[in-house]
Amino acid sequence: MDETMIMMARYSPSPVRVDGILDDPVWEEAVPYPLSPARDFLARGGVLQEPGKVRLAWDNTHLYLGVRFTDSDVVARGERDQMHHYRLGDVVELFLKPEGAPWYWEQYATPAGRKSSFFLPERRKLTDRGCGLRVATRVNGTLNAPGSRDQGWTAEMAVPLADLAAPGQPFGPGARWRILVARYNHGRDFPQPELSSAPQLSRTDFHLLEEYGILELSAPSVSP
Repeated sequence: MDETMIMMARYSPSPVRVDGILDDPVWEEAVPYPLSPARDFLARGGVLQEPGKVRLAWDNTHLYLGVRFTDSDVVARGERDQMHHYRLGDVVELFLKPEGAPWYWEQYATPAGRKSSFFLPERRKLTDRGCGLRVATRVNGTLNAPGSRDQGWTAEMAVPLADLAAPGQPFGPGARWRILVARYNHGRDFPQPELSSAPQLSRTDFHLLEEYGILELSAPSVSP
């Protein structure tokens, strides 16, 4: 059995500017985690066509996710927040689950800057209860233009720590939480969306909670 992946969130001494650019100093220091298709997809001869990497950071009030995706056809047709955007175009999804609890969070960002935040009291039982998620995105290309050839897109997400912990489990250094970052990549070159994640899963199922990684928060820097 593979060891559980540890995903480290780098501490930022100042709040991340959530603008979709990923130019804050903390992103230079944060570990880049490449996304991978599930092993069942690879076993069938599948190959990842368009790669992506994600980074994690945190401060005293927020957990941050930064993503940078190669994407030749950037698509996002959802026109408002709190939609099931994975059905409508490209999406990055952030799943967060406290160890030992049945509930978890599922949060989206799209290249169009739309967002969704859902609370699941148990596996796959989605509710519309959300949190104060903030997102910002940038597209290197032309959104929703099938005739264009795009380069990709970036996104930043900021999730309030207090909202994550509100259902009853603490969030912070020493608290044990599970994490999955997942991607739906739609486009003209794919008959079906290309799915990938970090950690890599044994099969293509983003609710495979037992295979989520362990989220670790790096210690705050101490000034000399």
